[in-house]
Amino acid sequence: MEAALRSVGVLLAGGVGQRVGHEIPKQLIEVAGRTILEHSIAVFERAPEIDEIVVLMTPGFTDRVKDIVAGGGYRKVSQIVEGGRSRTESTWRALRALGTQECDVLLHDAVRPLLEPRIITECVAALRTHRAVNVAIPSSDTVLVAVPGPDGGEVIGEVLDRSRLRRSQTPQCFRLSVIREAYERALADPGFADRPATDDCGVVLRYLPEVPIHLVPGSERNIKVTHPDDLRIAEQLFAIRGSIS
Repeated sequence: MEAALRSVGVLLAGGVGQRVGHEIPKQLIEVAGRTILEHSIAVFERAPEIDEIVVLMTPGFTDRVKDIVAGGGYRKVSQIVEGGRSRTESTWRALRALGTQECDVLLHDAVRPLLEPRIITECVAALRTHRAVNVAIPSSDTVLVAVPGPDGGEVIGEVLDRSRLRRSQTPQCFRLSVIREAYERALADPGFADRPATDDCGVVLRYLPEVPIHLVPGSERNIKVTHPDDLRIAEQLFAIRGSIS
């Protein structure tokens, strides 16, 4: 029987977060008594399925992350790496930091601090039989395709079938060899910079279309903190979680 591959949680925290309206990166804003980043680190630290954690952090703030890791006693954090100018560059830096030894990689937006342990468990389990896994939830809204209207505005061009639509979340999970090959092909493509993928599954789907991406159910609470209102929502969700735990 083959030994299980090590599972590495990669926290992508390289963004600046200008839309939140703070001077510091949004992952360093405090919610429910901790920085958003620390909440995310703690989820992966507590997950028995995770062997190692790598943090990609906004340039100039890696020392702050070192303080968070030391103060919280997060022993699984093995590397703190400066992020790049884009999500694509940050992910590629993380993949290079992991080296070439095969492992399972869970790429997670650090600004999704309410990730449920159940999702990590199901993602790691899915990677035993699948090479690529994404977390997603059904769309509760009707999604429209807007097209240019006759007066210069927009009109509805198509109403998509909601039963087939899913909203993508993170972590997005892969065999290291799969996601590395996808990114190597992307970075070798002169057209990739003009039409970059918005997430890691998009890179795999474009450059390794033969690799199926298995879906694991996400959670409505696994929100991404992007706008000021998201901070208040996250605070309330942490309060609800605390009241029922």
